Amino acid sequence: MCPARRKLLIAPISPAGPGALYQQIVDGLKREISEGRLPPGTALPSFRKLAEDLLVSVITVKRAYEDLERAALIYRRQGLGTFVADTAPDRSREVKTTRARELLKEAVREATEASLSPAAIVRLVRTVIEEEEESRNAAARH
Repeated sequence: MCPARRKLLIAPISPAGPGALYQQIVDGLKREISEGRLPPGTALPSFRKLAEDLLVSVITVKRAYEDLERAALIYRRQGLGTFVADTAPDRSREVKTTRARELLKEAVREATEASLSPAAIVRLVRTVIEEEEESRNAAARH
């Protein structure tokens, strides 16, 4: 039995957005998976349906799905459709953790070049974390 299909909600895709259109789709689906809005077993729209919803070509969606399939985040079943893989949340979390580490390394390099001490960098990171928590809490209240 196939899980019910629902309209996929990912950020708008735009040629003016960051990266290629297919990469914007990949990033949007990874985000939906890692944040639990697309749990394992969730059926994804067909190439044609998602292309229609996002106003992009079928080839663009096909390439995004192929990238996600190579990363073992989704899988296809002939005649049934495309689904979120059981291991997808773990794989997506791993990808996000790797990306966060890269961004933190870059931030530390920038802070070091700005002559901040290690202690000042740690304080800065704590401040950013606190600001993010406050922002999330404020958003949850509204």
